[in-house]
Amino acid sequence: MRRAFSIPHAASTILVLALGAGLSTGAAAQTVLEGFRESGQCPDCDLRLAEMRGIAIENANLSGAILREADLKAASLVEADLSGADLRRAEVERADLSRANMTGASMRGVDLEKATLAGVRLNDADLRDADMSDSDLTGASLVDTDLRFALLVRVKADGASFRGAKMEGISLERANLAGADFSGARLKYADFDRIEAKGADFRDTDLTGAHFSSANLTGVNLTGARLEGTLFRRTRLVGADLTGARGLDKARMIGACGDGSTKLPDGLQIETCADLRD
Repeated sequence: MRRAFSIPHAASTILVLALGAGLSTGAAAQTVLEGFRESGQCPDCDLRLAEMRGIAIENANLSGAILREADLKAASLVEADLSGADLRRAEVERADLSRANMTGASMRGVDLEKATLAGVRLNDADLRDADMSDSDLTGASLVDTDLRFALLVRVKADGASFRGAKMEGISLERANLAGADFSGARLKYADFDRIEAKGADFRDTDLTGAHFSSANLTGVNLTGARLEGTLFRRTRLVGADLTGARGLDKARMIGACGDGSTKLPDGLQIETCADLRD
């Protein structure tokens, strides 16, 4: 049975006593970590550089905690509260953070490769330069999140929401984005090479200079999108709606195809996809 005491107070007291006893900052943090392992509660704790590889605690409370450069590889923190936590440059590969609350977390340069992030809340988080390649973001919420220059190669993000997110220079190569919501997002110079994005919502996005190559955009909503310099090379636009899209250049739709239900800006036409021709 977990002891019932105020962890923020206890953790800070332990840390002060440990430092007073001459322990190093790392050793003091380890003492705090032991308390967290026992209780699962450590809001506002200082766990920078902590060794937490493989730790498994459900419904943990690490809100506001400092986990900068901590080792959380293969950790299981399902439904954890990490809101406002500092995870800059932390190692979180292969961790299970399903349904965690990471709203407003500071995570620049974090390594989340192959992490399970299904249903996670990352609204307003800072994920600039993060590596999220091969991670599972199914149904995740990243509303207004800063993802500039992040790597989301081969990510699975079916039904995820990136509404209003800052995503300039992001790499989404080979990502599965079926039904994802990018409405209002900033996606300048993003890489969408070989994505699967059937039914995705790109309404009012800024896709200036973005590259779609061998991409499946069947049934996507691109109404009102900015498409200056956007490349659609061998991209499938069957049933896509580009009504009101601005800056679309026919010369940059190399090998793109659609069907009779594809809606393009006035004056533009598209070839019928080979598999749909009579």
